[in-house]
Amino acid sequence: MTPIRSLMISATLLAAASVAPGLIATASADSADMSFFLTSNGPGNGGNLGGLAGADKHCQSLAQAAGAGAKTWRAYLSTQAADGQPAVNARDRIGKGPWQNAKGVVVAKDVTDLHSAANNLTKQTALSEKGDVINGRGDTPNRHDVLTGSQADGTAFAAGEDRTCRNWTSATTGAAMVGHSDRIGLRDDEPSKSWNTSHPSRGPDGGCSQADFKSTGGDGLLYCFAAN
Repeated sequence: MTPIRSLMISATLLAAASVAPGLIATASADSADMSFFLTSNGPGNGGNLGGLAGADKHCQSLAQAAGAGAKTWRAYLSTQAADGQPAVNARDRIGKGPWQNAKGVVVAKDVTDLHSAANNLTKQTALSEKGDVINGRGDTPNRHDVLTGSQADGTAFAAGEDRTCRNWTSATTGAAMVGHSDRIGLRDDEPSKSWNTSHPSRGPDGGCSQADFKSTGGDGLLYCFAAN
């Protein structure tokens, strides 16, 4: 190698090294500002999330890996009144907003906006903690069913018919209300396109196993919000 070519290569490597830290810093800053994401994966045990605490831990772990672990993360999940314990509303446990995705796009200004037709939740904005678009209807596999256990206004269902896989402790009995992250459904009515209350889970095992979730276009995914 000639001395001139050697000097040119050295200069190129030095230039790349000086730029890389800036790129890394920018990526970290974007992640740190993230306050909403759709999980890239579920815990993997169907509707048994370990209760609300286990679901929150899953959100926190994914956020930590993405560089946003300094915030307190909560899973958007409701529970139904049972065993002397009151119901918990998903809308009451996620903070006040505003919330933005990994790309800095605001998906909702506050709790009221989130539960209105004006929210900005779509397939293109309900990104994972990594900034990726999650598969929806028409993709293989479809993963748009997101666990919520909630009604359209973010409140819990009345006690009785299970809509929370026994308050997120069972992978064998019950069912879970899910929303469609891509806002697309098999029908043209609004519930079918709802981000948080499209239909109850169902499948060959009844509704709460991992296989059940996958059979209707899900994977046990969760919406995660920074509560602070």
